Amino acid sequence: MLALGAGLAACSGGNSGGGSVGADGKATVVWSTWGSADELTRYKEFNKEFMERHPDITVKFQPVAGYGDYHSKLLAQLTSNTAPDVFYVGDDMVGQFVDSKRLMPMKKLMESDASETKPDDFFPGLFGAAEKDGEYYAAPNDSNPDVLWYDKEALKAAGVTEDPATLAESGEWTTDKFLEMNEKLHDAGLIGSMYWNYWATHWSWLKSQGAEDPYNEAGEFTANKDDKTVELMQQLGDLFQSKTFVVADTMPETAGADSQFVTHKAGFFVQGRYTIGSLEAADVKNDSYDIVRWPTPDGEAAPTGVATSFLAMNGKTKVKDAAFTFWTEYLSAEGQTFRLQGGGNAVPSIKGADDVVLEEDYPAHAQTFLDMRDIGFEDYAAEARVPGLPVAIAEEFQKLYEGKEDAQTALDNAAELVKKRSAE
Repeated sequence: MLALGAGLAACSGGNSGGGSVGADGKATVVWSTWGSADELTRYKEFNKEFMERHPDITVKFQPVAGYGDYHSKLLAQLTSNTAPDVFYVGDDMVGQFVDSKRLMPMKKLMESDASETKPDDFFPGLFGAAEKDGEYYAAPNDSNPDVLWYDKEALKAAGVTEDPATLAESGEWTTDKFLEMNEKLHDAGLIGSMYWNYWATHWSWLKSQGAEDPYNEAGEFTANKDDKTVELMQQLGDLFQSKTFVVADTMPETAGADSQFVTHKAGFFVQGRYTIGSLEAADVKNDSYDIVRWPTPDGEAAPTGVATSFLAMNGKTKVKDAAFTFWTEYLSAEGQTFRLQGGGNAVPSIKGADDVVLEEDYPAHAQTFLDMRDIGFEDYAAEARVPGLPVAIAEEFQKLYEGKEDAQTALDNAAELVKKRSAE
């Protein structure tokens, strides 16, 4: 047991801090992220390939299995000057890290001759709270637009004869069509649509249905003062209360969202490209499943949420040049292609790597991932910069979905949350 513990400590890197330059002039770069076993394997493969191309740089990887404790540990390491040189930051935490003033400003480095990742190479809606006052403190390492996965078999069982993606191609994928399909699914004893309760669900619903942004240019929450927004939030709440829509977070483990979807008991499941892995694991990756963008009142495409995580550099790294070489190559079109090809679970955040999404022709309308990313948006910076605020707002809206509050009350309470937490 002692030997095992020592081995795990060596693998994780503990609190050993960032890299250094050896007597031979060879730099060591330490970097860290969380991830599944498959993801961590892919990262290690990238590290190996990177070191083969850069024999003067050694990469030490500090993987963390769980997302929950990752950021608190990383903030403590930054405070004590023991943090890695390069590290991932979640989109719900990046604003807090930017405001900590512990991250390396990246704009000048990104614009330098050594860069393979110019600011304009990235899709602008994906920076979110990683951009502040014209400076970039991190960049999106890849992305996941929240598309509407749908099951043709479940739709057919409910008597739906039209195909959502075909309707979208002809500009006929309207909110009315979508809700009509959901009603048929519900009446047939099936789940209409499953959503995760987080920022991309409620803000995408509002944005796709024509509401104004919930925050004004000054970062003030104004959604509770807009009649159309209140009406649309009440519509969303009513759909959850009627069980036509289901909050995936609250589903029992024995009948979770993934299992319901792969057994043809739900029509729509709102998730990213990683859903391919769930279908493969259940051995149901077939033509029954496809994707479509969010419906709109007029059938035209609208911006919706794109989840990302970010790659940042330690502002006090002792190996700045080597760390940036790793950072920029990891995020480059070539780097993202390496990490995401062969069934990768995300969509590139940078121009020039889109072929990885289309390489296997699955799902049939995989181009939808790219189209939604191109016009999509990350969580609003005014929200993402405040620790715990995105989760607190989602918890408030959960009360609406459960019928404990009406939309006006939920939005008023959200406004109070924003005001209070921003002041804190």
